Amino acid sequence: MNTDSTLAVQRLGQSLWLDNITRELLDNGTLQAYRDTRHVSGLTSNPTIFDHAISKSSAYDRALRNQGGKDPEQVFFDLALDDLRRAAQLFAPIHQRTQGVDGWVSLEVSPLLADDTARTVEQALALHRRAAVPNLYIKVPGTTAGAGAIEELTYRGVPVNVTLLFSPKQYQAAADAYLRGLERRQAEGLTLDVSSVASVFISRWDVLVADRVPPTMHNQIGLAVAACAYASYRRVLESARLQALLNAGARPQRLLWASTGTKDPAASDVLYVEGLMAPLTINTVPDKTLQAFVDHGKARVALAADDSAARAVLARFAGRGLEVDALAAELQKEGAQKFDASWKDLLATVRQRAERAA
Repeated sequence: MNTDSTLAVQRLGQSLWLDNITRELLDNGTLQAYRDTRHVSGLTSNPTIFDHAISKSSAYDRALRNQGGKDPEQVFFDLALDDLRRAAQLFAPIHQRTQGVDGWVSLEVSPLLADDTARTVEQALALHRRAAVPNLYIKVPGTTAGAGAIEELTYRGVPVNVTLLFSPKQYQAAADAYLRGLERRQAEGLTLDVSSVASVFISRWDVLVADRVPPTMHNQIGLAVAACAYASYRRVLESARLQALLNAGARPQRLLWASTGTKDPAASDVLYVEGLMAPLTINTVPDKTLQAFVDHGKARVALAADDSAARAVLARFAGRGLEVDALAAELQKEGAQKFDASWKDLLATVRQRAERAA
């Protein structure tokens, strides 16, 4: 075991966040140990993570004991905010030391609101106020309706983690929404110190096409899409539009790699860690992937502004009728549907566990 590998990632300029949260991780000191010995500097959550946490643990039973008959969504947000406030406090020293660049946790709005801009904004504002911590992102899906919510929430000063992005085009739409929000603040003389990250999902690409291409093309499209998204990110960072905002006190929206656990047992279990390493980015990894990287991962920059090799890879997939933008739309729709299903399962779990605890 070599925890120097995670320190090396940090020194290359990439943050490692945990793609998980449970009350047990908080109670038994595991999350603190990840921070102190494995250089984990933040975390993300989603409905599936919380559904597993609540359904497979007794750690929430005491909090659920007097919740029978209450709205399950309200009960869930109470539980989630309790956990995330504790995690935010644990990462607060990192947040302070990096002046707000790192040390964040994330909470997702209801996925059922993905196509409703106004209600997404309303719920995100309410959750941000209730959380009352400076290092909590509100996760908003990067759908068409989500773009309007990202702009409005940025304008209102709410830190946003844009989720369910799958392609350079979808990433660019999220970046544009963030910039529009900042420009509205600038026009009104408001501070531009509003943080955001854009989360691009990777491993689902390789799962999607696995049955559509020969084995020699397996586990290639995800990293190629990521390389092109990173090149788009570099162009945004170098744009006159962003640089004018940076000069007025803004900070760049950081690029975050999501869905980075290897799904193919024939592939390296650190494929989406080693293959996505680049400065000023975040990789949010499951516990199992973190452990694998600590055990045998190697830290070296893997991405660059030049994405010509990645575009050549994507051209081979396009030759088989697998066009990135069409597949990205399919993945975003599928991802939203999966989060909807997880959300409904989560609320059913909360209801059942509250009744049982009572």
